[in-house]
Amino acid sequence: MPEEQRIDRKQGIEEHKKVVVEWLKTIISALIIALLIRAFIIQAFRIPTGSMESTLLVGDHLMVNKFIYGPKIPFTDIRILPIREIKRGEIIVFNAPCDPSKDYIKRCVGIPGDKIEIKNKVLYVNDIKQDEPYVQHTDSEIIPKSDINPRDNFGPVVVPKDSYFALGDNRDNSNDSRYWGFVPKKKIIGKALFIYWPLHRIRFIK
Repeated sequence: MPEEQRIDRKQGIEEHKKVVVEWLKTIISALIIALLIRAFIIQAFRIPTGSMESTLLVGDHLMVNKFIYGPKIPFTDIRILPIREIKRGEIIVFNAPCDPSKDYIKRCVGIPGDKIEIKNKVLYVNDIKQDEPYVQHTDSEIIPKSDINPRDNFGPVVVPKDSYFALGDNRDNSNDSRYWGFVPKKKIIGKALFIYWPLHRIRFIK
């Protein structure tokens, strides 16, 4: 093989290596950025159950704002740079207190210090009847107050420090704080932001 051809072939191989290296750098950088965004800013979730109907439907895909309450340092419960505290009425995503391997999505109805009580399906916070237009009841039966089934009559209880009380909007069909207690602040992932799929359901979550 003439010397010129060997040089051209070597240069071609070197150029190919450079292109591959640049592509690898780009892919790795994109993956790192995606992981950082997922860990600290925003994360996608899918609704698996009907406990939040009709606000959120089974199969809805939504984005969750992890930054607003202060993202957690990975593998710890340490939060950094929170913008503000969780407010009543906000829809939150959290690690299920009864099963940490699962993530739940519910509406926060009680913040630290709040007195929570449910009387005949009606929610009272600090002895004030709550206006909840987003709540649906699918069962007209009212279950009397008991320790066995607190669905329709519950409390009163006071939400402790660094904890929250969460209920599903589909109030008669929701596994929530009535059954397994308060949501520790350290378990909260973020605030539901908007539905991005399916297309006809795209909207910001109020």
